[in-house]
Amino acid sequence: MNIQEELAKIFKGELDVSEESREFYSHDASLFELKPEVIGFPKDAEDIKNTVKFVNQHKAQYPELSITPRSRGTDMSGAAIGQSILLDISKYMNKLHEVTDTTAHVQPGILFRDFDKATEEKGSLLPSYPASRDLASVGGMVNNNSGGEKSLEYGKTDKYVTELKVVLSDGNEYTICPLNRDELNAKMGQDDFEGNLYRQTFELLEANYDEIQAAAPKVSKDSTGYHLWNVWKRETGIFDLTQLFVGGQGTLGIVTDVKLRLVKRRGHSGLLILFLKSTNELGQLIPKVLESKPATFESFDDQTLWLSIRFMPSFLKMLGPVRFIKLLLSLVTTGVQLLRGVPKLILMVEFNGESEAEVRQKVQELHRKLGKHRARYEINGFEEAPTEGKSEKFWVMRRYSFQILRSKVKDKHTAPYIDDFIVPPEHLPEFLPQLQAIIKKYKLFATIAGHMGDGNFHVIPLMKIEDPAERAKLEPSQREVNELVLKYGGSISGEHNDGMVRGPWLEQMYGASMLGHMKDIKHLYDPQNIFNPKKKTDADWDFSFKHIRERF
Repeated sequence: MNIQEELAKIFKGELDVSEESREFYSHDASLFELKPEVIGFPKDAEDIKNTVKFVNQHKAQYPELSITPRSRGTDMSGAAIGQSILLDISKYMNKLHEVTDTTAHVQPGILFRDFDKATEEKGSLLPSYPASRDLASVGGMVNNNSGGEKSLEYGKTDKYVTELKVVLSDGNEYTICPLNRDELNAKMGQDDFEGNLYRQTFELLEANYDEIQAAAPKVSKDSTGYHLWNVWKRETGIFDLTQLFVGGQGTLGIVTDVKLRLVKRRGHSGLLILFLKSTNELGQLIPKVLESKPATFESFDDQTLWLSIRFMPSFLKMLGPVRFIKLLLSLVTTGVQLLRGVPKLILMVEFNGESEAEVRQKVQELHRKLGKHRARYEINGFEEAPTEGKSEKFWVMRRYSFQILRSKVKDKHTAPYIDDFIVPPEHLPEFLPQLQAIIKKYKLFATIAGHMGDGNFHVIPLMKIEDPAERAKLEPSQREVNELVLKYGGSISGEHNDGMVRGPWLEQMYGASMLGHMKDIKHLYDPQNIFNPKKKTDADWDFSFKHIRERF
């Protein structure tokens, strides 16, 4: 069957089968490579509905048919690539319907940076704030359940989604939102496809309620599996199917419309920079910082620092000439500080507030709390707008280092596979030396950055992945890191989700029984496995390993 020719009969948007486009769309920000047969640019939800119906009609005869939704391709887990039909929703389905000071209504393909400008005009904010926000789309953030530097205070995307429109496996579009018990009973009373989904979902969740609730990771944020524990809450009587699709990576259906809750932007912020010569004092430091209730508590290591300085000219393109010159000038003082010794970790503690006086008080109070440890840290001080001043160099290093590493380190490539674990912060003093021992054992050159306040770290090894000896390190080192994370009650993914890289490890995370419930949900919503196969609960390590990129 010629997929392009057949789809063209029912598809209003463009279809592309050029080798150049297929090569481009075979990659996202992950280690993996899957080349699609056809790339479609849907005009609207009707195009998506018709594509789903097309695949359903031909799936029995052509089992390889499937649909992978994609927007900007910033996914680091391999969830934005597929081998059959890939739908890029960013070209046309990118409308901003409405923004108020408390709500937003958008299509999923809108760039977050454009969306953020619109919310800023209203004095509001969607606080998910991933590091890739200059590149990512809102739909990608929803499908990934994105988090970032502001998640410590505000939580992740799942807390802000109030309603979704989703094309499901029957090829129709449905509206999902939180329901009270009466509304849920009405849905379950429907004698149709939708009613059956609600009935079977509720029956599964209710029959296994205690097991499901006990399985919820005991960390501040998590992106693994399907968050069954958030769908049905007996104590509130609320049933919320959005919690299945936020973070579902397009494996249960395709999101076509998004409504969000926004928060008020804070007018002022202040930043405290802490230079640590060792990790030994983290046990004392972390509780003191968290007691102060910072808005943000970030970190990056000495490797990130040196690589950022080495490739500093690359920031010119990102920042523009004026901000770049200011950045260079601000680095003079940092250079003087580095003469005293290179810090092992740089910690960034940000406070927000309604006034300069409020923020300054918070910064100074934490400074005082550090007590005898104060002299061991370099205090950057208060700034009303840290993104415009002397603190910007630290934000630049923290936010853009991964993008620079992807393109600048010769003969080695970023290998995001142990890049997103999270452990309770109180365990970090014990955990981090053991993590570093694993990194040393496998001779990995890796940068470490993360959200210290959550205990969420991004370890990005730089590897010559074409080398079989290097590729052979992936499975055993990932297994050991996962075991260490789980030993301390953590999760193997805080933000970046499962995809092809962590999906194969979900049984290690949850056990066979709980993974079985998640697989049942996948089968219920996608009985023919047409939505983004080989990701999340359908992932398989042998398949993933065979599709690691060979060219970068």
